[in-house]
Parts: sequence; structure tokens; C-alpha cells
Amino acid sequence: MVQYSIFGSILTIGAMLGAVFSGKIADFIGRKGAMGVSETFCILGWLAIVFAKDAWWLDLGRFLVGCGIGILSYVVPVYIAEITPKNVRGSFTSLSQLMIGCGKALTFLIGSLVNWRTLALIGIIPCLAHLLGLFFIPESPRWLAKCGRLEEFEVRLQFLRGENADISQEAADIIEYTENFRWISEDGVLHLFQGKYAYSIIVAVGLMAFQEFGGLNGFAFYTSSIFESAGFSSKIGTILAAVVQISATGACLGCVLTGFSFFLQDLQRGKELIPILVLIGVLVYLGSFELGMGGIPWIIMSEIFPINIKGLAGSLVTLVSWTGSWVVSYTFNYLFEWSSAGTFFIFAVICGVGILFIGKIVPETKGRTLEEIQASFTHIQQ
Repeated sequence: MVQYSIFGSILTIGAMLGAVFSGKIADFIGRKGAMGVSETFCILGWLAIVFAKDAWWLDLGRFLVGCGIGILSYVVPVYIAEITPKNVRGSFTSLSQLMIGCGKALTFLIGSLVNWRTLALIGIIPCLAHLLGLFFIPESPRWLAKCGRLEEFEVRLQFLRGENADISQEAADIIEYTENFRWISEDGVLHLFQGKYAYSIIVAVGLMAFQEFGGLNGFAFYTSSIFESAGFSSKIGTILAAVVQISATGACLGCVLTGFSFFLQDLQRGKELIPILVLIGVLVYLGSFELGMGGIPWIIMSEIFPINIKGLAGSLVTLVSWTGSWVVSYTFNYLFEWSSAGTFFIFAVICGVGILFIGKIVPETKGRTLEEIQASFTHIQQ
């Protein structure tokens, strides 16, 4: 049990470490450089798994992949938010989350058909593709503006908007906003807890906490175990989970259905219904998270922090996310052994509270530039 929990959760420990340094790396060497570093960690991790001789190498591989993912989970949504115009920013960031969902689905599907070494070898392919692709994409214009590289900033912004596009107003707004924050010092993590940043921190940290403690990694990491405990074929269930991760709604409903099915199992009633209810609950949960809470918190995080604290705040929020992920993935086996039904009812309650949090606290950011969004947050906090 302990070894199983460590192996399941060690990826998130690596991601926590990657999260701590993600903002600083992205601020120091740029968004493209940070993505390059992250993919290098991922490739090394997959190679360690491919050539693993014992459990120690497997754990090391998962840890290194986690470090890469921890950096990627911050820098990718930030990069997309910084390069896209306001009218399509939401579509592009949502497309990114869709691709993540498709990647998970494909991995679930391939993993049910090949052995784990082959799966690890296949995992290197997208890492290499991303690494090579970095040579063909521009650096974030907003990062270039922050670094004072204004000539290169205008060239990259013009490239992104099109040769004939008029970028004068957008460029002026970005430069003006960046200059306003450029000389504000970053005093460390405690600097984030000033009153003027409180609302942004509460929104971002709150969303990440509800995302993870709603049970995402319990479902994602232990899908096969959940199906087996309910008497459903783990192989068929895993394939169906792969298919549904790009559609559906209702994370809270998914938790309730899964919890109710195990409650019936504890009462030794409805034995023929339990496998079907668990299947429906897991599929509904995974699908709804891919469309909603799986991606939206990362989109909001990439939009709301001003440039002078974006690195530190992004690291903090990403750390909160992966810490929650580690807690859930490590404790899930113990909770499931304590009470299979109670585990999912706890997740359902957390998801329900999360719905209230989103309805009362989280603002709409659609149709506004990053500078407008960040200025509105500053105004609210003042």
C-alpha cells in the first residue's frame, strides 16, 4: 500500500518542485526557455522509466516527469494568454485544455493496449515534438516588453498579429502598462500578500484548491482500481474513460453517483447496478473536469496577475495546485480503504462548495485585454 501510494503520488511531488521554480524560470529565461527546460525534464524522466531496472528508477522517472509538468502547467497557459488577442484568447486557451484532454485520452487508450515500457517510450515523442517546435514560435511580446527589449517586442507582436495589422495602439497599451509596474520591486513571496493583490490571490488559489481537492487525481490516477472494486472490467472502463475525457458535464454529480454506488455495495444491495453506476459516475466526473475545472483555473491564473508579480504568484498558485494533487493522490488509497462511499461523498461536498465559490467570487474575464483585466482587479482591491 505504501509503495503503491508513493509511486502514484511521486509525480506530483516533482510537480510541486517544478512549480516552486516555474515563475522564476519563465521570468529569467523567457516563456520559450522555460518550456524547453520542462520538456528536457520530461524526456529524462521517460527514459528513466523505459530503462528502469527496479522501483527506484520508476520513482525517479515519475519524479522527473513531474518536475517538467510542474513548469509546463504554469508557463503554457501564461504564454498562450500573452500572445493571443483578447477576442480569441479564451478560444485558444480552451483549445489548449482540449488538447491536454485528448492527450490524456490517447494515453489511457494506448496504455490499455501496450506494456508500460512501450507507453513510456511513446511518451517521449510529444516531448521531442514540442522541443523542436520551440525553434519555430516567437517569444512572448509581453515578456520582451518587461525585459526592455522594445524593438524585438514590436517585431514579435507584428508577426503574431499579421504583417498588415495595425499594432500601434495595442503596443502602446502594453508598453505603458508594463512600464507602470517595471520598477516595482519584488520583495519575495510575502510581497504577494499585500492588500492590493489579495483578491487576485484568493481567486487563483481558491480555484486551484477546489480543482484538486474535488478529487481529480483520485479519479485520474486510480481509475482502474475504482472499476475493479466495483466489479467492472478495468480494461473496458479505462478505454471508455479515455473516450469521455473530451466531453460531458457534472463533476459534483459524478462524485455523488460514484459514492452512491459504493454506498449500495456497503449495504449489499443492487449488486447488478453498482458497476454501471460507478462507470457512469467516473465518466461524468472525468469528462466534466476536462471541460470545466480541469482547465478554467489555469486560464484565470494566466490572466489576472500583473506583470511584476506574475512569476511569483504563478509559482505560488501552481504549487498550491500540485500540493493538493499530491495530497489527494497519496491519501486516496487510505480513504478508499476507510470508506469507498465516504471518499466520493467528501469530494462531492468540496465540488459543491467550489460551485458557490465560483458563483460569488470569480469574475468574468471574457473580451478584455490582459491589461484591462489586471487593472480591474487592482481597482477592486483598492
